[in-house]
Amino acid sequence: MGKAGMMDFKERMKSGEVLLGAAIETPEPDIAEFMSTLGFDWFWIDMEHCPLDIKDVQTIMQAIGRSDVTPIVRVPWNDPVYIKRVLDVGAAGVIVPWVNDERDAEAAVRACRYPPNGIRGCGPRRPVWHEDFKKYVTEADGRVIVIVQIETREAIRNLRRILSTPGVDGTMVGPVDLSASLGHLGEPGNPEVQRAIKSIAEAHKGTDVCPGIASDPWNAQRHIEMGFRLVNVGSDMRFIEIAARETLRRLRRFLEERGT
Repeated sequence: MGKAGMMDFKERMKSGEVLLGAAIETPEPDIAEFMSTLGFDWFWIDMEHCPLDIKDVQTIMQAIGRSDVTPIVRVPWNDPVYIKRVLDVGAAGVIVPWVNDERDAEAAVRACRYPPNGIRGCGPRRPVWHEDFKKYVTEADGRVIVIVQIETREAIRNLRRILSTPGVDGTMVGPVDLSASLGHLGEPGNPEVQRAIKSIAEAHKGTDVCPGIASDPWNAQRHIEMGFRLVNVGSDMRFIEIAARETLRRLRRFLEERGT
């Protein structure tokens, strides 16, 4: 994705548009390439919980490079080394996990900025294969998308300050980790968790920060109605699972009714 696409996506995040995304959890470029033809606005390429290394991330981005999908990488941790490496292979932005206060948010932003605004090392690879080096490094700070995850009780307590951190473009609620932090491990549908999720969406009103959530095919509509606009609706693995289960369910029922 070029400069125009990255800047357009940042503007779309601020515009109020709902942006539908999918997580890429497998290292297979064919799957990512096929998924990129389906009309998603953005991809969440997941290095935190999935077996993807930096070479896999680069290969995935090469596979989807001809599409209009914006590639955003969730790094394993709020670490400038992870962040620098995914940006250097062409990620449009990062999703940074476990951001609990404004200091964490500031660290994530600084890792995405070149000096004097940050600490990103100046050695881009793929981004400068397609444009002038000096042009890229002088404009990159304004292009990179910074999304911080809100997934703990502490993050909710500090949410106003996180949202006020310069350079934060969006947030991403992690319902499963949030449920664990709130004392309801494995119960993201718990009423207390759902109230917390709704309060997070409401806290974004009057800010320029785009509220996002890791949703699924069954809850995405409800989350959009809550006010979330950067919505991950599922993953490559989840979509395979849904199709396989439904196909087997339908055919098993057919065989039972047929008496075979």
